[in-house]
Amino acid sequence: MITLKIQGMSCKNCVAHVRQALAAVPGVAGPVEVSLEAGEAKVPGSPDSRALVAALVAAVEEEGYSATLGS
Repeated sequence: MITLKIQGMSCKNCVAHVRQALAAVPGVAGPVEVSLEAGEAKVPGSPDSRALVAALVAAVEEEGYSATLGS
């Protein structure tokens, strides 16, 4: 599981945009969980896959938010 810290989300629409962007990244297989309260997203996959993590961060940034690899 890859956990991303997401900055900039302020409403349910933000959560939906982030979820859709992450789910559309090639290599994401399975449900994407995004929590406004926790300010994070959980995506199926290995955090050791640098290419996947970079693609996920880029997808979030394209939506106007920032993301970093969480713990």
